[in-house]
Amino acid sequence: MGESASVSDQKAKGLAENSLDQTINVYIWDMDETLILLKSLLNGTYAEAFNGSKNVKEGLEIGKMWEKHILDLCDNHFFYEEIENYNEPFLSSLSQYDDGQDLSNYDFNQDGFGPPKDNANKRKLAYRHRVIAQKYEQGLSSVFDQEMIKHWDDLYNTTDAYTDGWLSSARTFLEECSAGKEKISDAPADRIADSAAAKSQHINVLVTSGSLIPSLVKCLLFRLDNLITHGNVYSSWEVGKRQCFQWIKGRFNSPNVRFCVIGDGWEECGAAEFMRWPFIKIDPRPGCSHRFPGLTLRTVGFYLSVVYGNSDLEGDKE
Repeated sequence: MGESASVSDQKAKGLAENSLDQTINVYIWDMDETLILLKSLLNGTYAEAFNGSKNVKEGLEIGKMWEKHILDLCDNHFFYEEIENYNEPFLSSLSQYDDGQDLSNYDFNQDGFGPPKDNANKRKLAYRHRVIAQKYEQGLSSVFDQEMIKHWDDLYNTTDAYTDGWLSSARTFLEECSAGKEKISDAPADRIADSAAAKSQHINVLVTSGSLIPSLVKCLLFRLDNLITHGNVYSSWEVGKRQCFQWIKGRFNSPNVRFCVIGDGWEECGAAEFMRWPFIKIDPRPGCSHRFPGLTLRTVGFYLSVVYGNSDLEGDKE
């Protein structure tokens, strides 16, 4: 069974309170055109920024293949056709309606789920959310056969090559953010700079304007699921990013916790400004430093230090 809101919130608060001598950074990420590229492949804007050196048609074909995978996975394994019109801001939002019933022999096709959104149907939706959380934790290997896994791997690698390593470098950066460690550019790959903050666990949270289920599926398909837990994925579709940010502050707020928002849109910029959190605007154009590859912990550290003062995070130091 997936974590309830209360359990995950207790863990979040425990992480902060048990490490008051350590700085904990909560990185709040946008998804599209930040951690992944999809819209700009489909509309050609990513390729067009390269002034002819990228094949626009190839990017469009790659984007369409991802779109098909996302829709197929949503509909065939994550109940999306049934619950598309019942978008929730996070998976545990209806956990109070889940009575813990054993779902191993539960017939989701015959339980009569649908309107109105009364308590009985909220319970049925909570059941579906519980199964989605379990599938997320199990990963795509529990859904795809070997042939499909190879096709998925090939598409990921093709996309990564087309985007000059955007997907893999974004994923590597998430790992570095989690660890609070930065590779030294002039040192061998196995030399890692440790900092006092690196002894603490930093946290990656996703707040996307897309609906919840497709966003979770994107995390799985783009290999982000082991770096962003399903309990840390928020959809601002119905409630807006400011509300999501306020929920996140409530979960993780502590004197030793710092927040940093990273995305490409005006809404997360405005919400971060309202919260008085640093905001880093991702710019996918070639040659920009605020993109992948390009963004470093050092850059993030500078933004954090403007709002929070000096930090012991390695990214802030020489």
